[in-house]
Amino acid sequence: MLIVAAVGGFLSMLSFGPGEVVVPDIAAPAKQAAAGSAASLIMPIAHYPVASLHHDWGDPREGGKRKHQGLDLIAPAGTPVVAALPGTIEKLFDSDRGGHTLYIRSRDGRWGLYYAHLKGYAPGLAEGQRVDQGQIVGYVGDSGNAGAGNTHLHFAVSWMRAGDRWWQGEPVDPYPLLAGKTASR
Repeated sequence: MLIVAAVGGFLSMLSFGPGEVVVPDIAAPAKQAAAGSAASLIMPIAHYPVASLHHDWGDPREGGKRKHQGLDLIAPAGTPVVAALPGTIEKLFDSDRGGHTLYIRSRDGRWGLYYAHLKGYAPGLAEGQRVDQGQIVGYVGDSGNAGAGNTHLHFAVSWMRAGDRWWQGEPVDPYPLLAGKTASR
């Protein structure tokens, strides 16, 4: 109970509004926040049913060489993908594993969002562009190592420290941050 109260107190100090950003150089919270607090994420695929979330965080990948550090949200090709937080597009990137990917940093700089296997980006999307929560940023696809026809969004969340670049940060299990949320946008 004390841990929950301490984490709740810490999380209540987080601000996601406009203004000067001060990113503390501290560790991520020991326990993940309850859905709807801290990052105030919305579902990264609009109207995606919470009941369809599959908790695959930590599942083995590449024959056990690495662990899955995100959630795979299965959806038809071309389904709109949205910014789960308001922020800035830090990087649009093509990789062998992730295919068409994008990285969003929250406006306060504390959270990084990673979207992979996209079919494509929203028209006009560019690095450095500010995006609003719920704004379409891309479309579900099967690019990278997803496998032809295995259309889904790989969605990952990272806790970012001062100075962390787009590919850095401490991975955070997004499942508890999304499981209690409804697709409101």
